[in-house]
Amino acid sequence: MEPADRTLLFVPGDRPERFAKAAASGADGVLVDLEDAVAPGAKTVAREAAVRWLGTHDGFVRINAADTPWHAADLAALTGARRLRGVVLPKSSTADGVAGVLRRLPAGVPVLALVESALGVREAAAIAQVPGVARLLFGSVDLALDMDLVPSEPDEPELLWARSALVVASRAAGLPAPLDGVHTQLDDEAGLAAAARRSRGLGFGGRLCVHPRQVGVVHRAWLPTDAELEWARRVVRAAGNRDGAAVRVDGQMIDRPRLRRARSLLGAHRATPPGRPGGADRL
Repeated sequence: MEPADRTLLFVPGDRPERFAKAAASGADGVLVDLEDAVAPGAKTVAREAAVRWLGTHDGFVRINAADTPWHAADLAALTGARRLRGVVLPKSSTADGVAGVLRRLPAGVPVLALVESALGVREAAAIAQVPGVARLLFGSVDLALDMDLVPSEPDEPELLWARSALVVASRAAGLPAPLDGVHTQLDDEAGLAAAARRSRGLGFGGRLCVHPRQVGVVHRAWLPTDAELEWARRVVRAAGNRDGAAVRVDGQMIDRPRLRRARSLLGAHRATPPGRPGGADRL
């Protein structure tokens, strides 16, 4: 994924009639799922549908984990997916395991490492350093199961430690900010909006989505607010041509890092494509 990409939208691999609708959702990437969304008996059909789609359309695929009977067939099939942008590897738990999968992928296809276990969080810094890993993704649902927790959406304070670990690991490795996990309450747009704003505040670069109408909610959460933009404009005006010297704005000392933040907010606002926050209502 590109650093500015905010959303990956899951679509079940055995529902090819949904692929085109997902692509029209406004998401930065369509993620064809061969893992959790597909029953064991439909794995072959899903794999074939995904390869057909990714032969003519850009997209991602989530393969089955390395310890499953479908993993090897997933990897073998991906040689025919000519427009594959990346592979989401579930249960990414060790650097060696992720590197082993990368060696079996077509040359140049990156891995998006889905970290969703206690071991994976502990090893996140090493996983992020593996050549070929393009981004870390947070699997909040499976991590909660692994930890025997019942997190409270949309806050999920029980998982704050893990989220922070992925953000720090990504920054230290020079990767784009990670994508936060899914919001499973499909009709709770207000809750998703609040959760997405908190994800942004923690340093995430976006979120995984499981329904098209979540896409626009997530994109809007990463847009600078009116209050942020007004603060940034006041800071830039006050700084003028002082060459980074500290200035005072609204009783706050503004030094070089805060000035860079203000300019970054204004730049992000100007760079937002028209209509970017939108998204289809349903598949």
